Amino acid sequence: MKNVILRRQLHVLATVTALTVGVAGAGSVQESPSARGCPTAEIFATDNTAIITDPADSRLNTRLTRFDHEVREIIHANGARPGSSTLLDGVFWSGDLKKVTYERSREFDVDQVGRDGLHHVADVLAKQYHQESVLTFRCLPRTSPDTDAVEIQAPGISPRLHDALLADAEARDRLGGGSVTPDGRLILIAPLADLPVARRFTAELGVDWNRAEVRYGDEEFVS
Repeated sequence: MKNVILRRQLHVLATVTALTVGVAGAGSVQESPSARGCPTAEIFATDNTAIITDPADSRLNTRLTRFDHEVREIIHANGARPGSSTLLDGVFWSGDLKKVTYERSREFDVDQVGRDGLHHVADVLAKQYHQESVLTFRCLPRTSPDTDAVEIQAPGISPRLHDALLADAEARDRLGGGSVTPDGRLILIAPLADLPVARRFTAELGVDWNRAEVRYGDEEFVS
């Protein structure tokens, strides 16, 4: 995936259910029951290599159908089992350009894969599609020693993401942006250390925590 979409900054969306949040703040966030249905792992990838700054760019209309089939074949050929795939519209802040960039990508569920196997598949994709890096997320228990990130998912975000990102300098710098599914669900992946920023930013987007989900796990940018 291009440099902007697959840095610390990627946030992606896709889901439903409940996230329990205590009144004390980020430390009180609990894993929602639905998060137990998290796939073994997820891969976020695209075949785009261009930097797109115009939201009306025709390249953002692609459904990445051929890419979807090709990635599934690569996942299967490398010993893992491909699951469902979700189309994503990304909005990201470029520190180099000092402006918002856009990305059409896909999230792929991957099962029957371990840490090393997931890394290998992502490495193959990065090389095959000339990406600076490809983001992976392994779903793990909150208490796992390998857990270093969270994936926050919540519906009803797309109309506000661009404006909210421009208005929040800390979120731009720490989180970088987010991605939204065609039906308007946000997916945000952030390090545990940035969970307070992620919670505040999603609250500014109008996230209803009773309809959101948080997943804990291990993220890696594979290049």
